[in-house]
Amino acid sequence: MSNAPRHIAILGSTGSIGRNTLDVLRNLPEHFRVSVLTTNSNIDLLAEQVKEFHPRAVVILDAEKAESFRKNHAPRGLLVLSGKEGLTDVVRRSDVSLVVNALVGFAGLRPTVEAIRHKKDVAIANKETLVIAGEFITALVREHGVRLIPIDSEHSAILQCLLGEQDNPPARLILTASGGPFLQTPLERFGKVSVDEALNHPKWKMGNKITIDSATLMNKGLEVIEAHWLFGLPAERIEVVIHPQSIIHSMVEFMDGSLKAQLGLPDMKIPIQYALTYPARMPLNGGRIDFPQLQSMTFFEPDRKKFRCLQLAYDALAVGGTAPAALNAANEVAVEGFLAKQIGFDQIPLFIEKALEVHRVVQSPTLEQTITADHETRAFTRTLFPA
Repeated sequence: MSNAPRHIAILGSTGSIGRNTLDVLRNLPEHFRVSVLTTNSNIDLLAEQVKEFHPRAVVILDAEKAESFRKNHAPRGLLVLSGKEGLTDVVRRSDVSLVVNALVGFAGLRPTVEAIRHKKDVAIANKETLVIAGEFITALVREHGVRLIPIDSEHSAILQCLLGEQDNPPARLILTASGGPFLQTPLERFGKVSVDEALNHPKWKMGNKITIDSATLMNKGLEVIEAHWLFGLPAERIEVVIHPQSIIHSMVEFMDGSLKAQLGLPDMKIPIQYALTYPARMPLNGGRIDFPQLQSMTFFEPDRKKFRCLQLAYDALAVGGTAPAALNAANEVAVEGFLAKQIGFDQIPLFIEKALEVHRVVQSPTLEQTITADHETRAFTRTLFPA
């Protein structure tokens, strides 16, 4: 770690990853300074964070909430910006060297692009950015010579397993999945699943969108696509295994058949801190694995017919081009519909499949072509909702 503190922008500071990131930073005050915090609309929590961490700028996507924050919460000298333009403005700041992208969904794409173009390292929890525009983003990272460091526990685990193996390319990546709340639920009951049931994840406490994605296993499908771009392996060498205990976070197999696995309790602060301090490790207060109490770890092959979203993600990656962008767009709209109780849980993969069927794929797309694919797929998917 450098002696000089790094100045951080946390995009999505009031969400689950953002709050955990601030928990980590509380214990590393000599290494990091918070320069920017952002939220969609949670200005009360943002106000508390501002009082504690004293950022130089904040962004509130909701313009009305931003005006309310200026009047009622903003200390003298704090720059308050709003809207999507505010997000892209703050990642360009000269006093920011590391951007933590904890935004949800498509909203994370533009700020990531701008951060990389302005030579900022990005610690990324927004997997959708690489799903949507992986080819474009990875080329941009190479062009500007910055680091794109994964926060997701699975990709952090792979990164850790690959350290010191520069001369030993991986033969296979194995992503683990808890299986979500419906691992033992028969497919026939999926049409009756309630929103509350789907949000009741057995291991992780996350935001609503990612929790639903975990219930459908779409989250794991998105992670397969993300792993493809982060580590350069084709889909047939990236596997998913159900591991309900969530102790092994992922594994790497090498050409001699040996495996490396990264283990730890299901605590997002571990991969978050590693992304911030990479490749160094720092002390972190928290639980430790008690192996005698753990007793056993189990593994299952995922049922891709039952969890159709996982297969759809593999299919989109195989097609390539703008297909993953369409997959992500349809999924975001379908999940929003389920959370709003407009469609059933079992309809989420059906909507995605229909959207992929009509999507006209563009290979090696520009950023604008990718954004167009996203917008067109969202519009089509909304036409599938009941009147």
